[in-house]
Amino acid sequence: MKQTIMIVEDEEKLASLLADYLRQSGFDSVWIADGNQVLPRVRAELPDLVLLDLMLPGRDGLDICKEIRTFSQLPIIMITARVEEIDRLLGLELGADDYICKPFSPREVVARVKTVLRRAGEHHIPASGGLSLDADKYRAQLKGRDLDLTAVEFKLLHFLYQNPGRIYSRSQLMDRIYSDQRIVSDRTIDSHIKKLRKKIAAVAPDEELIHSIYGVGYKYDPS
Repeated sequence: MKQTIMIVEDEEKLASLLADYLRQSGFDSVWIADGNQVLPRVRAELPDLVLLDLMLPGRDGLDICKEIRTFSQLPIIMITARVEEIDRLLGLELGADDYICKPFSPREVVARVKTVLRRAGEHHIPASGGLSLDADKYRAQLKGRDLDLTAVEFKLLHFLYQNPGRIYSRSQLMDRIYSDQRIVSDRTIDSHIKKLRKKIAAVAPDEELIHSIYGVGYKYDPS
């Protein structure tokens, strides 16, 4: 399956050029020009990496980067024409994985994308027990057997799986699962986790993939 790069850039010609070079290198891409659309699209589409322009209509790139980091370790490369050192440091401190200043070579961007994705893959903890997830079909299999998850259960497992070892509070998980900002109680997440664990246990009784951290939240850890 091709990896998808989300291009967040309000200059259409530049975004199109980046998309062409990424396609030639075997990537799929999606383009967003408005900063207000980024977070909902990231949550819904789960791209493999975001090329994030700093100056955007609607919402600033640094603010977007900071909020993404509250719910995901998705690789982010900041792109900007502002070359002041304070901006460079601020971008990285907010959680960006790399930083590219305009003007740049599209080939350089593609090379940076490959480097950041490779580095992210090296730090990924592989799942044990044969867990596989298909985000397009909302399908989860464990040891070759379907878990028959609801959409919410799948989103929850997929998010935790993408960020192995990291502990998330109930409120963080609610923000991730319920992107429409509906009002739900903390116990709603507990209920989903309980059902998810029950379905996993039905297939693999000896596998404990989702761990409770008392007083904090939950994490995915197959080890």
